[in-house]
Amino acid sequence: MSSLTDIKKGIVIKYNNDPFMVVDAKFLRMQQRKPVMQTKLKNVRTGQVMEYSFKQGENVELADIARQRANFLYKEKDKFCFMEQENYEQYYIEPELVGDGAKFLKESQEVDLVVYEEQIIGVQLPPKVNLKIITAPPGIKGDTATGGVKTVTLETGAVINAPLFISEGETVKINTETGEYVERVNA
Repeated sequence: MSSLTDIKKGIVIKYNNDPFMVVDAKFLRMQQRKPVMQTKLKNVRTGQVMEYSFKQGENVELADIARQRANFLYKEKDKFCFMEQENYEQYYIEPELVGDGAKFLKESQEVDLVVYEEQIIGVQLPPKVNLKIITAPPGIKGDTATGGVKTVTLETGAVINAPLFISEGETVKINTETGEYVERVNA
């Protein structure tokens, strides 16, 4: 059992005997009232999203989840194929379980398969990945008053904003959670 302050974005809890991922969590302390943790929860089995406010003193049970190391092999039609590193077993996973991180997946990319009661409930990419820039328009000289960004296409097909000095063929580090450019990687 955990307390109110243990509820954080990204953890999986048991609520009404179902596993829910905490999508958002805000601690609210209102005048002359007990503090609450306002959360947005996503049922990892059904995908249903709901809001719930946990009150002080209310116990929260963490779901018993495991992580298995796997490598992304390829995308076939509407499923992603991953191979577990320990026993080389292959899994075909729905795009909903991969989420927005799918646009940063490249062949042999190492990921964690999130498992609950022997069922894969999600795919977690590393927080940052290195990807090569395939197309990048040339930077316009003097266009740096607003921070100077341009739209570039990565080797996975994802389109992101990057600084003007980034050019085609370079490798950049991307934050997989926000989809933002982090830094240039020296090869």
